[in-house]
Amino acid sequence: MTSPLDKPPAAADTLRGGPRRRGVRTGVPLPLLVPALLGLAFLIVPPAALLARAPWQSLPEQLTSPEVWQALRLSLLCATAATAVSLVLGVPLAWLLARVDFPGRGLVRALVTLPLVLPPVVGGVALLMALGRNGIAGRWLDAWFGITLPFTTTGVVIAEAFVAMPFLVISVEGTLRAADPRYEEAATTLGASRFTAFRRVTLPLIAPGIAAGAVLAWARALGEFGATITFAGNFPGRTQTMPLAVYLALQSDPEAAIALSLVLLAVSIAVLAGLRDRWMRAG
Repeated sequence: MTSPLDKPPAAADTLRGGPRRRGVRTGVPLPLLVPALLGLAFLIVPPAALLARAPWQSLPEQLTSPEVWQALRLSLLCATAATAVSLVLGVPLAWLLARVDFPGRGLVRALVTLPLVLPPVVGGVALLMALGRNGIAGRWLDAWFGITLPFTTTGVVIAEAFVAMPFLVISVEGTLRAADPRYEEAATTLGASRFTAFRRVTLPLIAPGIAAGAVLAWARALGEFGATITFAGNFPGRTQTMPLAVYLALQSDPEAAIALSLVLLAVSIAVLAGLRDRWMRAG
């Protein structure tokens, strides 16, 4: 009489619940394979069509025009400034949501993530109602300090930070929740203040999450269109970023629009490549 321990490895694996596999190696059902391939084509064909229709011969001339460099320079500066604003405000906000238990935390988290699902044009209108010359806060900024934010480069930064900051907050909050809080508690028991523990212990632990969130926020700010054109307008050299330049060029010069789109496509691929190692480690 044989015992379960004497069974072949396959049978023993079956008794233990089956062998551990990294993926299913059996045949793929046709009802799953067909929509999966259609979904893959739906996501791949548009970027491939952009590459296929690109004016490769005139591309250097298109990309070296003063208008393109002006829009690209403004986009890079505004996206970097918006990311800096997101870091200064978003990291403490993420710490608050992850480490402090206060009434209404779920509601606050929902409000923080609202720009992720809010149509960008609606976000631009909301910014106008809040920070416009006749807005709730904007009227006081104009009357007391003479500061006007709409239709300025600063307005571009504010619009981009509004839509990009939630990406950083979500990334940092998730990293904080995964980090062991006992290191911070040990630092406080040794005499460090909460802020010192955050600065000397927590920040080094969550640095990869902050970096990933900053890259995502920067990429989102670089590609922002709706809130920017609504709140800051489309003035060349002052508020016209790359997405706005693409929209404007598409109406008069489709080849220029494709060339500008290729720049943003290259930036997006670079962002994906930069985050690939983090995703692979997470997997």
